[in-house]
Amino acid sequence: MELKNLYIFRTIVKEGGFTPAARKLNYTQSTITFHVGQLERELKVRLFEKIGRRMILTKAGEQLVPYVEDVFQALGKMEGFQNEVSHYTGRLRIGAPESLLCFSLPPLLKVFQQKAPKTSLLLVSMNSRSVVEALKEDKIDVGVLYTEKHEDEDHIIFEPVGQHRLIVAASPRMKKEIIERVRGWREKGIGVTRIVQPQRGSLRKKFDEYCRQRGIPEGNMIELRSTQTIINLVKNDMGLCFLPNFVLREELDKGTLEEIVIPGESACISSSVAYYKNKWISPAMELFIYMMKNEK
Repeated sequence: MELKNLYIFRTIVKEGGFTPAARKLNYTQSTITFHVGQLERELKVRLFEKIGRRMILTKAGEQLVPYVEDVFQALGKMEGFQNEVSHYTGRLRIGAPESLLCFSLPPLLKVFQQKAPKTSLLLVSMNSRSVVEALKEDKIDVGVLYTEKHEDEDHIIFEPVGQHRLIVAASPRMKKEIIERVRGWREKGIGVTRIVQPQRGSLRKKFDEYCRQRGIPEGNMIELRSTQTIINLVKNDMGLCFLPNFVLREELDKGTLEEIVIPGESACISSSVAYYKNKWISPAMELFIYMMKNEK
């Protein structure tokens, strides 16, 4: 179907007749009549009928009007989107837990920066619960977070982007010592130092649940927010950690940390990109969400 025919039909309706439409479009009246005839043949209905000296819409013509308006509104939005996408501007505020912000997002953010060089980024490190609260309070535009128990939040849209296996890891030296202790966990109640995030974090809750399910008694505990510092402490023989596989991949590959395999089903945690339901989605925000869902 020719858009030109729809455009001429729309102009006739807006201008109130064939003659004023011809003047508006700088066409002859015979050209207008020809294109209307083409459209009627395509649709197999009469769109206009002559009443006296005037051509007025038939019932079918009246029913067609809103559909034609929808077509041109959609075209207008597409043209606007194309113009906006060609120059992403402004600032995009992104909140995420440090483990995602530091170990997962940088490659994606690099590509985002190449596609939207005029967009300024504000990156905020916060735990998953704080990401949800920041979205509600409009302190950030979009969040990337772990989504164990956030899916039922009112007014927040969660789009799943990944699932990650959680790994218990320690330095090679500590691994040997821990394996020896494992044999006495249940009999002697010997604990192992855990290096963990504060209690509000999703990873900490997962770790506590993991230890309870496997009957691992608590030893000393070191709490801190920085994922990188947790890794550094574990590398220095201070205890074990429980982190997503993508966080520990480099250290495991180098052999500075080793996974401790404990019998039982592997623990996993999901991640999502999230945004406030009623928030206007800027082109930069739409690009970031698209990339999170499709390019990771």
